[in-house]
Amino acid sequence: MNAIAMLGTDPLFAHGVHWPELLIVVVKVLVAFAVLLGAVMMMIWFERKLISDMQSRIGPNRAGPYGLFQTLADGVKLFFKEDLVPERADRFVFKLAPYLALLPALLIFTVVPVGGTLTIAGHTFELQVADPPFGILFVLAMSSISVYGVMLAGWSSGSKYPLIGSVRASAQMISYEAALGLNVVAVVLAARTLSTRGIIASQNHAFWDWNFIRLGFVPFFLFLIAITAELNRPPFDLVEADSELVGGFNTEYSSIRFALFYLAEFMNTITMSAVVVTLFFGGPDGPIPRFIPTSDIWMPIIWFALKTFVFLFIYVWFRAALPRLRYDQLMDLGWKALIPLSLGWLLIVAAVIVWGWWGLLVAAAEVVLGLALARSLQTGAARAEAGEGF
Repeated sequence: MNAIAMLGTDPLFAHGVHWPELLIVVVKVLVAFAVLLGAVMMMIWFERKLISDMQSRIGPNRAGPYGLFQTLADGVKLFFKEDLVPERADRFVFKLAPYLALLPALLIFTVVPVGGTLTIAGHTFELQVADPPFGILFVLAMSSISVYGVMLAGWSSGSKYPLIGSVRASAQMISYEAALGLNVVAVVLAARTLSTRGIIASQNHAFWDWNFIRLGFVPFFLFLIAITAELNRPPFDLVEADSELVGGFNTEYSSIRFALFYLAEFMNTITMSAVVVTLFFGGPDGPIPRFIPTSDIWMPIIWFALKTFVFLFIYVWFRAALPRLRYDQLMDLGWKALIPLSLGWLLIVAAVIVWGWWGLLVAAAEVVLGLALARSLQTGAARAEAGEGF
């Protein structure tokens, strides 16, 4: 595969790669980075303000109008605080871990299409940093790498509580990665492409072609639960259960390194909300008022931002409304519910794609097997309760 093919199907590279094309790519990277950082600042303010409203509090109101500059003030404060490294820490890994947590969120956003195409000075390009033919595999790979940042942060701290927090976090993220991947496979089967731009193109005929509807709703809800656990967001935030682990894997971190973990959490939330919109809701697809000049350029961006904002609101709503699960409940949900349901629905989707409506016979077979399995589990639990087991 040559270099241009690796860069994807962006029309910017239709006539080769020269310095203007490279300059446009650099500008897209910088713009994406700036937009994502600005979105993180606004997301932190929005979460604090919305939760305070839900709890009948005022929230940030000192720094700037409506407290808009509170996140900036907190960042400046953390930047000038003393950076402490524990005596027993592995210094190199301890300093590396925050970047391993942050970089995947930045890199995932580079393959998310936020709009259509734009032409500047005769150069037409997609509003997307890169569109490799394996884009969704890149998303899965980067989400897996973020586990290393969490695990290495706890291991390198030289303290038992961060280590316990990192082990719990790694087990949680790996467990829910399986369910997440199975639901992504269902989307890939329906779209017949691994390109994120191609997945959006397969949904842009009408809203009933969105994968949310086309795949029967179930993969979306399973993916949403899995990605919430993957992000360590409430009610799955066992990674930083304060009453059990002091502060979780990042207990020994301070100053800007602690801020990087905090930044990574919110950046991952924004990035994965954008991925959900891309996979299930057509990305920037939506009605465009063509009678308004240039509306085909900025209207898709607005649709993408609005859809992403809905999921950011949902995540904040979860945090304000839902109690934290116990760890055994968390793992039971992942292994005993999400993975079997995701695998079963994936088989149904594959059967319907291959055999048409005859594929629903697979669903009937799964129902029978599911009832038999549920009955066997119920019998085993009853015997164990009665003391008849081993």
